[in-house]
Amino acid sequence: MSSRKKLRLIQLAAVIFLTVSGGPYGLEPLLSYAGSHGSLLLLLITPLLWDIPAVLIVLEMNSMMPVTGGYYQWVKRALGLRFALYEGWWTWLYTFVDLAIYPVLFVEYASFFFPAIHDYKIYICLFMIWGCAILNIMGIVPVGKTAIVLGVLVLTPFIVLFAVSMYRHGGMYSVPAFSLKGIKFSSLGMALYTLMWNFLGWDNATTYAEEVESPVKSYLYAVGIAFIMVIAVYFFTILTAVQSGMSLAAIAADSFASLGSFIGGKWLGTIIAFGGLASTFGIYSAVLLSVSRVPKVMADDGFLPRHLNKLHIRFNTPYVSIIVCSLVVSVMVLFTFGELIVMDVTLYGAGLLLEFISIIVLRIKFPDEHRPFKIPLNVFGLCLMLLLPLGVYSIAMAGAFTSSETIYIPLIGVLIIMVMAEVLWQVYRWRNRKLRVV
Repeated sequence: MSSRKKLRLIQLAAVIFLTVSGGPYGLEPLLSYAGSHGSLLLLLITPLLWDIPAVLIVLEMNSMMPVTGGYYQWVKRALGLRFALYEGWWTWLYTFVDLAIYPVLFVEYASFFFPAIHDYKIYICLFMIWGCAILNIMGIVPVGKTAIVLGVLVLTPFIVLFAVSMYRHGGMYSVPAFSLKGIKFSSLGMALYTLMWNFLGWDNATTYAEEVESPVKSYLYAVGIAFIMVIAVYFFTILTAVQSGMSLAAIAADSFASLGSFIGGKWLGTIIAFGGLASTFGIYSAVLLSVSRVPKVMADDGFLPRHLNKLHIRFNTPYVSIIVCSLVVSVMVLFTFGELIVMDVTLYGAGLLLEFISIIVLRIKFPDEHRPFKIPLNVFGLCLMLLLPLGVYSIAMAGAFTSSETIYIPLIGVLIIMVMAEVLWQVYRWRNRKLRVV
């Protein structure tokens, strides 16, 4: 593949930004769960404990193995085919759940312009799903170019929001005291789930590494750019909401578009809502780009039907995989937003745990292998770092279980899906009796 057909640095940074964040859209529930004193505190703590360890591991592993399939290939090399199947199955399904969230959010922001659009929710969701499928079939470069445009459309409304809010406050912001006092454990769990969802997906951007120009260097800079953008836009959006004087419950219920209308008038609410449409479309397209490469490598190993790795004769993209992904997501949009987030983060956390274990195993097995980027910690230090996201994950899950009875259904469903990975492995072994168990 020629270099002009590969994803370049700025395009990659835009795709990663959309894959992980796409702006603060979807962060609104944090305000109702954690309030004015807890929201900013959790927003500062969660990336340190949950995000930074994941980012560092992605950078080291991707510099060591910048290959198609990304995290799937890392786990395969470190832990063998069995756990590679676990990783592929869990992350494939998590991304289906993740993808299903964005058409639902798309409808929510479109309702700012057309309140009656909820009556046509399914049709709008399907239009978005299959529009993104066509864009992805056309190739990675069109997705990258589109991501730059959508990234600008997402960030611009919030830059305007910050400017108008600063003007109204005389150029001064006062940060409220940080405290979790009065926040119920169930609300803390759901607040963490909301934040974790808004900060996940760094490893997703590695599945197409061979389609990126100078992948080791490009990922290092692109991830740094995207991380700074995500932290900045989240912090100032939540701070603006807290300072606005508007009811946080109302913002959580009516989205950041209502905050824009409150601060600057209808025109500002309108451009924020429009940015929400660009955000959800961009995130969906970027995440679909990553997940569509996973079935290909799983099919190469015999876990999925071979025709899933078939490439388009003109665009050289895994179009069968893209179509299958889109069909599954078309069904998943029937779940509610809250259920999808809980399912999403639970599956993602399980897959992330295997990636953490893999970096430790590879450090032990291949200590001298070249790593252009290497976390400045030894094996013991990596183990301690692993405890940080694991702790956040455990608290979030425990809190979610106490939040409401209805949360049990998606959580139990997810646990059953996770166990299915072992069933699939046994079926695979049965069909391949001569397979050497690794």
